[in-house]
Formats: sequence, structure tokens, C-alpha cells
Amino acid sequence: MSHHGSPASAVDAPVTHAGTPQSNGFLVSLFECPVCYDSVLPPILQCKNGHLVCNNCHPKLKYCPTCRVLLGSIRNLALEKLANLVQFPCKYAPWGCERILAHTEKTDHQVNCEFRLYSCPFPGVSCKWMGLMNAAVPHLMDQHRIITTQQGEHTIFFASDILHPGDFDWVMIQCCFGFNFMVILQKMDRYGDQKFYVIVKLIGTYQQAQNFVYKLELHCPRLNVTWEATPRSLQEGIETAIMRRECLMFNTNVAKLFAKDGNFSMNVNISRC
Repeated sequence: MSHHGSPASAVDAPVTHAGTPQSNGFLVSLFECPVCYDSVLPPILQCKNGHLVCNNCHPKLKYCPTCRVLLGSIRNLALEKLANLVQFPCKYAPWGCERILAHTEKTDHQVNCEFRLYSCPFPGVSCKWMGLMNAAVPHLMDQHRIITTQQGEHTIFFASDILHPGDFDWVMIQCCFGFNFMVILQKMDRYGDQKFYVIVKLIGTYQQAQNFVYKLELHCPRLNVTWEATPRSLQEGIETAIMRRECLMFNTNVAKLFAKDGNFSMNVNISRC
């Protein structure tokens, strides 16, 4: 199908098989989830009265949010076919994204959309902040002021009183290669059984994180420990890394070997792959 007008206008306001952009907007409204207001994409599920719920919200609900009948898992095959003819806006359009996408592209785009909102990456606190990726570090420095900052790809991470009872988190921001990395030491104390977890997170996307490797080095007269891995991204929680043992882990006995008077230091090296 040919388009008339400049290439820019064709990208910004595509004409689809559904008709003009205005009529496409009407069709998009038919796919709105009543819970999260994002688009309902195939496979499209409805209640017995025909009300839709998106696939993200459906597993969390027992009853239809519109008519309160049991939700069930009835497929709406007609709307699934119609979805192939509709161009959908990104869910982050209210924050500035202007992309218009086929339903087959929408989910993947939203994972890495530059206008995606992120929750606060500081561990162990119930901070309610959400914002764009480039606002994460200013938020951390303004609201979580116990964070230290180091420049360069080779730095020393320092944490004081790591053997003191209770849960605690130590965080350093390491700036290198034009990116910010969070070096996190998390201590979980369960009735005196202390476990320590160290992980590095990139303030960036999953794809960007694959370009880097971090190395952690602990030294003492009786033991040397080295851990090397790919950084987690801002899109990934550290809880998953801990659960899967994809981080440096040690217990109280090991911590005592490396901590002098309760003060702990560790070499952190970040390099490109």
C-alpha cells in the first residue's frame, strides 16, 4: 500500500488497513483493559458477557471487573483477527513515547521503551518513587543519601560495621564508560545467621548490560575470592539474582575474614565485553 506525504508523517501517523489514524484510534479504544488501561492483545480473553481483560491482569482476577461474573478463559477470536489490522500506541505514550505499533511488536517495544517507568532501585526500602531511567540516579542521590559515588572502572567498595546485627544495605554508584552502575552489598540477618549478597546493577537496559562484565575481588592473608558476572539491568530485580544464586554470596565466618574491625572493603572492576 502506498502512502502520500512526507516520510516523517508516514511514520508519525501511519495509515493502516483499519483506515485513517482517527478511525484507528476508535478501534484501539475497543481493546482497552478496564484495570490497567493498556491494550488487550492476543490471545484475547473475555468473560461470558464479552468484557475484556488483558493478559497481565487476567491471572490476578477471579471476577470480571466490569460485570462481576466469574472471569473464566473464553477466547474472543473475532477481536484477535481485528487486532491484526490495528496499530497500537505504546503504553508509555502519556510520558512522551510516540511509537505506533502492530500488536506483535508492542510488548517487546515496551520492555525497552525509553519512556518506560521504573520503580526505585534502592534495595530493602519501601520507596514509592517511580520515574524515567535517566531520573533514577538523581533520585537516589537526593532521597537515599547514604549512597557513595566513585569514578572510574577500577574502584574500592567500602562498608562499615557489616557485622552489626540486623538487615542492612550498602550501595555505591560507580560511574564509568558513560554509565552508572550500582554496587550493592545486602545483608540478611535471621536470628544471628547472617548472609551477605553482593551484586552489580547497571542503570540501563538488559541489552546494554550485556556489553559489560564486573569482577569483585576480596583479599585477606588466608583467602582470596573472585566473582565475575554480567551486571543486572535496571529492568531486573536483585531478588531473582539472590534466589538463583547469581551473585557473590558469603556467610558471617567469611565476612569476619575480610572485615577489619567490622569494616569491609572490596575491589570492583568493570570492563566492556
